Amino acid sequence: MSSDRQGNTLSGATPAALTLYEQAVEAFNIYRGDPIALVDEAIAQAPDFAMARILKAHLYGLATEPEATAEARDIVADVKTRALNEREASHLDALDLVLQGNWTAAAVALDHHLVRYPRDLVALQSGHLMDFYRANARDMRDRIARALPQWSPEVPGYSIVLGMYAFGLEESGDYARAEEMGRKAVELQPLDCWAHHAVAHVMEMQGRAEDGIGWMIAREPQWSGDDNFFKVHNWWHRALYHLDLGQVDQVFALYDGPIREERSAVALDLVDASALLWRLQLTGHDVGERWDEVATAWDQHADGRLYAFNDWHAVMAYLGAGRESDVSRITDALRNAADPAAETSGWARTTGLALVEGFTAFRRGDYETAVERLHGARYIANRFGGSHAQRDIIDWTLTEAALRGGFRDVATALANERLALKPHSPVNRGFLERARAGGSGGEQAA
Repeated sequence: MSSDRQGNTLSGATPAALTLYEQAVEAFNIYRGDPIALVDEAIAQAPDFAMARILKAHLYGLATEPEATAEARDIVADVKTRALNEREASHLDALDLVLQGNWTAAAVALDHHLVRYPRDLVALQSGHLMDFYRANARDMRDRIARALPQWSPEVPGYSIVLGMYAFGLEESGDYARAEEMGRKAVELQPLDCWAHHAVAHVMEMQGRAEDGIGWMIAREPQWSGDDNFFKVHNWWHRALYHLDLGQVDQVFALYDGPIREERSAVALDLVDASALLWRLQLTGHDVGERWDEVATAWDQHADGRLYAFNDWHAVMAYLGAGRESDVSRITDALRNAADPAAETSGWARTTGLALVEGFTAFRRGDYETAVERLHGARYIANRFGGSHAQRDIIDWTLTEAALRGGFRDVATALANERLALKPHSPVNRGFLERARAGGSGGEQAA
């Protein structure tokens, strides 16, 4: 029986199909190239190659897009009719759960899976992404820590494991070790944009904007290629550094250039677009008609049912574009999320709804409601996805609402909180200066 490069046995593989499968796994590992096309070729070579189909189901199931989720369900149903070994059947157990909307149960299933198969690189990466989508920093770190002693530099994929560990360490606040591991990972595999982005997160969280810009520029050829699935997100990180330094012309140039010039309809890229435009407006800048394009792109994904983190970002675009009926559509769907068995319904009714209501109130100038909703939501927002850097938009909007609403004590307290984490941030210093001066009710003074 065939085995992958980490020694895991594979059902139904042929030598030619195995080569294509390994190329697909590597493309998934570094978010570069087209893993779907490669795995389709592998399946064409060997129709009973179970793990090739399972990899495809993971790729679609982790996309957080309705059409992709439906495709993943069809693949899983097909794989269940084929001969599977114990490891492959264990993958399906986790996939079933995530496709039912039970992300935590799926992640726990992969916890148990990886105790038995610690060198299952597809399971490690899929579990890592499940941890990310449910914002579980501890498992992002510890899932990798449990398996890492079973890896070594001689095992193919070792650098990828280090890169995932770097991001888990960063999200857990262990910034020194995160940067060390991330730098080591990209030394071993310069094209590992996940490890690169882990170091970018460290610099963002520490307020090292100048260092971050330097890090991005120095390694740009490695992470910005046309075939890099993660390139927009890394451009977004560079834009955040420029925004923190008040270099708004650079931010607009990045937005109109590499962030949105291709009009990507991938949900991850749309999240970045919404979040960046919202931040630009928070700082008092007119983004023109850019909201209209992003709102239209969101129409194919935003349903208020699949993944509330995406719906919240879609609502930002709908608010910006003045599409009130779509704001109401998503708000109602979140409020009435009906499946009691799905974890994602709970995310919708609690976290997603609170954030959508808070951001809607802010946009409408109801700053008192915005402060009330967002102050509570920020403590539960890590239940349903995103990184600390992505969720910072909640506290940024909350602080701005307190300033514009005249809640001077709240604004001062929030500004002090932000400065304790990033004391050199011009944005945070500006918050405190405005709070001491009595705040501002007008957007142009932001």
